[in-house]
Amino acid sequence: MCILPIRRGGAVRYKANKKQTDYSTVKGCPMIKEYLLQNWSLILVLSAFAIALRITVFLDKKTIRRMYILIVGVFLLSLVVFVEFEYAVYAENKTLRGVLMAIRYSATPFIISQIIYTLVKKQTLYIFIPSVILAVIDFISIFTGIVFMIEADNSFSRGVLGYLPFVVAGLYCIALVYLLIKRCNKKWMEIVPIVFLSFALLSELVFPFVFGSDFSRIFCSTIAVALFVYYVFEILQQTKKDSLTGLLNRHAYNADICKNPEEITALISIDMNGLKVINDTLGHADGDKALVTLALCFRRALKSRQFGYRIGGDEFVILCRKTLQAEMMELIKRIESNVGETTYNCAVGYSYSADGKKPIEDMLRESDMMMYAMKECYYKERGK
Repeated sequence: MCILPIRRGGAVRYKANKKQTDYSTVKGCPMIKEYLLQNWSLILVLSAFAIALRITVFLDKKTIRRMYILIVGVFLLSLVVFVEFEYAVYAENKTLRGVLMAIRYSATPFIISQIIYTLVKKQTLYIFIPSVILAVIDFISIFTGIVFMIEADNSFSRGVLGYLPFVVAGLYCIALVYLLIKRCNKKWMEIVPIVFLSFALLSELVFPFVFGSDFSRIFCSTIAVALFVYYVFEILQQTKKDSLTGLLNRHAYNADICKNPEEITALISIDMNGLKVINDTLGHADGDKALVTLALCFRRALKSRQFGYRIGGDEFVILCRKTLQAEMMELIKRIESNVGETTYNCAVGYSYSADGKKPIEDMLRESDMMMYAMKECYYKERGK
């Protein structure tokens, strides 16, 4: 089967080359066989994705359910795309092709909005409003030709709003990138998967104009691979993060102090004051809330080459690489200022090594001594 461009009245249309496909080959088992041949890699990726979601312990149930909806949506869209291309060569299927095209044009913004709804926490259903409006316009186009037109001979041409589906999908991609980067820690290890996912999605909008309409055949496979790779990146990041606070965990700390230790010029120790009292009087849920609040204060204070870790119950460490002493002191001031805006309190200690030659163990010991001295003063002032 081949879709050949023709020009009528200044508009580009696409007409099927009927000589290359026999109608009998798209019915029954031959059609199923053809679908499997074209989409086997997609089926494998989606199956692996579903299995991985089934056994993961890093995602909450709500996110997993939304991921499953994405998987089913991509699979159903692959069926729509396959049927549309297979039946595009037969003029008697003009109405069916119009419906299938309306679904395909509407599906891309829906899928990207579902990705936003899945990956960005606290996102509401309002995110789907533009895609719903576009879907209505696409289906109206079956009768009006405002977005696309299917002629009597089953040829295709764009209407006055022919590029609207691409514009809406592009705006969704921009929103996705913005929201994902906004919620991350601005570290390269978190930005890389976002860039990868964004490139994959944007390629779906650009490449059809570069390689022709046949690129739509691999749209679903591209989306599936991009989502699965992003999921793998995300899970790898989750293994390095503290599940409660979102800071890096002790395993990440132990690994990072061994990577180019000569670059570590500053180490800051932080310990929360009064956590035991909160746990004993208000309960552990309030204690967890306090830790999350403090962690947010630390994350807001961090800048480039500054990394925060939760290494124990209420114990935190910040490693600074290639950081001047003045920058370290400014970081401590930002932390104290942020914490001062809350009802909580913490003790801070630090150690600095201008040349990076001081052993990490010595820096941690020196920082802890300063931090515990501050804790002692805190409790003495309160008669505890």
